[in-house]
Amino acid sequence: MKKAGSSCLFCRGNMNKINYQKELEKIIDLHEKRQEVPTLLLHACCAPCSSYVLEYLSKYFKIDVLFYNPNIGTEEEYQHRADELIRLVSEMKFENPVHAIVQKYEPQVFYKYIEGLEQCREGGNRCFKCYELRLIEAATIAAEGNYDYFTTTLSISPLKNADKLNEIGRRLEDKYGIKYLYSDFKKKNGYKRSIELSREYKLYRQNFCGCVFSKRENSGDNELKENE
Repeated sequence: MKKAGSSCLFCRGNMNKINYQKELEKIIDLHEKRQEVPTLLLHACCAPCSSYVLEYLSKYFKIDVLFYNPNIGTEEEYQHRADELIRLVSEMKFENPVHAIVQKYEPQVFYKYIEGLEQCREGGNRCFKCYELRLIEAATIAAEGNYDYFTTTLSISPLKNADKLNEIGRRLEDKYGIKYLYSDFKKKNGYKRSIELSREYKLYRQNFCGCVFSKRENSGDNELKENE
């Protein structure tokens, strides 16, 4: 018997692009029919990206939000983003329980994991390794805590590759024995809603993902635009 949510998405080949939003809705519908409220370990990159995801998923899941982002360039920035996430969770109203978990700042883990990829452009293999690093932490904690699912807020960003995120999630599902909640939170105007909620809660919004490479590239692009 197949586990709920473990349909063989990646056995379909490349003929049809997978609609991860529809896959998510199938899982939600399944648990609603069973009158279940499953548990979810949600990796969060920041408060703004988490805002819509929490508003949406807290209707259907009991959520622990994991802040684990060793890619962030400085401890000050790390703590600022973590504090904003904690504030958001304390101020938003949810239908089901939501709690925040903040992991220790460990930048050396990130630098070791992406070694050799420092010169990659934003959105390439370095970023994919960074996705993987953070999802491994989420899968590990979810498996140890016997959560029903794990996933990440990262797919809400137009700059993040949802196909790659879900591919990594599937691999980790197999490895750690914990179901990955397939998703693409950009769908249904998720990114637009996150901007609205960020304004409503006056959340700190950054213009780079967090790593020194992203900040450097972002600064260079801005300088180029100014010169043009």
